[in-house]
Amino acid sequence: MTMSLADRSAATRSVPELAAAVQGPVLLPGDDGYTAEAAAWNVATQHRPLVIVGATGTDDVAAAVRWAGRHGLAVAVQATGHGAVRPAEDCVLITTNRMQDVTVDPVARTARAAAGVRWASVINATAPHGLAPLNGSSSQVGVVGYTVGGGIGPLGRRFGFAADHVRSVEIVTADGVVRTVDAEHESDLFWAVRGGKGNFGIVTAIEFGLFEVPAFFGGGIYFPAAHAAEVLHAFRQWAPGLPEEMTTSVALLRLPPLPELPEPLRGAFVAHLRVAYQGSVEEGTRLIAPMRAVAPALIDGVGELPYTAVDAVHQDPVDPMPSHECGALLGDLSAGTVDRILAVAGPQVDLPLVMVELRLLGGAFSRPAAVPNAVSGRGAAYSLFVIGLGLPDLRPAVDAGMNAVLAAAGDDVVPGGLMNLSGSAGPEALLANWSPADRDRLLRVKRSYDPTNVFSTNQAIIA
Repeated sequence: MTMSLADRSAATRSVPELAAAVQGPVLLPGDDGYTAEAAAWNVATQHRPLVIVGATGTDDVAAAVRWAGRHGLAVAVQATGHGAVRPAEDCVLITTNRMQDVTVDPVARTARAAAGVRWASVINATAPHGLAPLNGSSSQVGVVGYTVGGGIGPLGRRFGFAADHVRSVEIVTADGVVRTVDAEHESDLFWAVRGGKGNFGIVTAIEFGLFEVPAFFGGGIYFPAAHAAEVLHAFRQWAPGLPEEMTTSVALLRLPPLPELPEPLRGAFVAHLRVAYQGSVEEGTRLIAPMRAVAPALIDGVGELPYTAVDAVHQDPVDPMPSHECGALLGDLSAGTVDRILAVAGPQVDLPLVMVELRLLGGAFSRPAAVPNAVSGRGAAYSLFVIGLGLPDLRPAVDAGMNAVLAAAGDDVVPGGLMNLSGSAGPEALLANWSPADRDRLLRVKRSYDPTNVFSTNQAIIA
């Protein structure tokens, strides 16, 4: 959506009307708090909206969307900004971090989370009942953005995508109407928003199923750079034979020289094996024994853990950082692909890539949801995901490194992709994540509920 200078001026003059319609703060460029409110966790993405609305609840979101519609403005939304891959500019940015309600029904095994809730809040609320959500690798990520993008996490090979277990969604559509959608009510929109992310409206609350997982066997093993090749080759032989109760990945990490990191990891290149197993300690120990035997570990943190310690599996960064991402799906992980990835991104190469990850899919990730949804990527064997440092001066080297890693996967790459791991791909590339039939259905829903493309920022399927 584009607007003239006259329209922009008219919108700016009308900001007092917007401020009177909402409970939360309304901020313009230059106002105190504007920069902090716009800041994303991924600091490489710097938003420059025309106006920010700090929503305190669903009514604020709806009022802001209606105001934006009257002035022909696009609307962007941000909870934590972990998934911010494209700047929101000359638009209304609605921040939802003030929307923190979490409720748990331990009998029904469901939880409801408002738009700004992070997974840590849900985990802490469900753990006393011996229950766990299908959160991602970091508990600091927002519930809504992660889930409507699909959501692959440490329990995924057993239970599937997070979006597969969504019961209902409260969403504000482009007309400013608050809708509660589920399998029986506006089922097309319910289908699309579970996997199609923020293209159809702003999700203000989401209800989802929980699982009885009070504890698990898991964590991470860090291997030294000298054994990276042995670890990756062992992983490709070991992983396909695992039961679906085991979710696992391996990553090549270039760790920063931060004092908070343990000394063996500080500034080091490591191969990081991650495992999460829903079964006995004895069986989990037996299953990972072949990987433990590959090489001496720098740190072996695998053992029985309460679910509240699930962050120990991936040990994702907590502090904001600049990142640039891309991903692909693999139908196989051949010896040649492993060798080529090591050749372009192994410890002998000096390049600004933070992580090259191979994540085992399959299991419940390959099965259709009980209530069909728009989650893409089912049927692939592995996810290949790359994170580079998102600094402007490094962008050419990061792009070259990412392209080299994706090219290294060669014939193992299969069509499709995972929405949350698609990085800054444009609309055409994002739509390629889905089959032609699902792509057409997504576009039909988009045109039905957002005919003027109000929600055209970040990971947009229509430019």
